[in-house]
Formats: sequence, C-alpha cells, structure tokens
Amino acid sequence: MQAAIDEAQAGFDEGGIPIGSVIVRDGLILGRGHNRRMQEGNPVLHGEMDALQNAGRLPAHIYRECTLYTTLSPCPMCSGAILLYGIPRVVIGENKTFMGEEELLKSRGVELTVLDDPRCVKLMDDFIKAYPEAWNEDIGE
Repeated sequence: MQAAIDEAQAGFDEGGIPIGSVIVRDGLILGRGHNRRMQEGNPVLHGEMDALQNAGRLPAHIYRECTLYTTLSPCPMCSGAILLYGIPRVVIGENKTFMGEEELLKSRGVELTVLDDPRCVKLMDDFIKAYPEAWNEDIGE
C-alpha cells in the first residue's frame, strides 16, 4: 500500500487528485500510477487505469495472479477494468471519501480488503479542502 500512497502523493504534488494504485504479482510491482485526469486533461486516467497502462500488455493469466492496491475505493470504470482483466484481489486504502463499486466486485468473486488507512483519508481530505470544484467534477456533481 505504501507504493500506492506514494503515487497518490505524487499526483497531489502535481496538482492532481491524490489517488494512487499499483498492480503487484508475487511481491513485484508490475505497474504503478496515479490519477492524472487533471494534469493530462484525460477523463479516464484514474489511478487504477494509469497503473494498468504502465504495466503494459500482459498475458491474461498474469492479471489473474495479481493484487491491485488502490488508495480509494474503485469507481465503476476502474471496477470494470478489474473485472475485465480478472484481477482477483483488491486492497483499498479507504472508502470513507468515496464508496466505489465494492458490492459489484464482491458479487463477482473479487476479494476486497479495506484498510481504512488514515494517510489515504488525509490525502483526500487535504485535496477536497483545497480543490472542492475539482473533486466535484471528478465524481460527477
């Protein structure tokens, strides 16, 4: 989770939404990324999507052996990618700021662990206080 938090901090430092993600197989990070929607002007470049992109093209069986770590509960788009690639485990830093599609993921057999990590909550709280309009745009309000 620390690597995902580091990615979230990097996003915050760039002026973006502090959500980070890493994809791990056998203790090795295959891909890492952070939400770069604001920085790149790309509405689909969430942390999980950035990590998948940075992992590159992998055989299907590799994804089925991975754990995805993300600092915030995955949105519908990112949850769809998790299901599409068959990632069996997701570790979530926090879901108090935003509750994503956890029920959908669980209903499809994805093992979820929610850490309620105060570092993840603080990153989001700090961002939302500083940039409420950007957060509201990101979550569709």
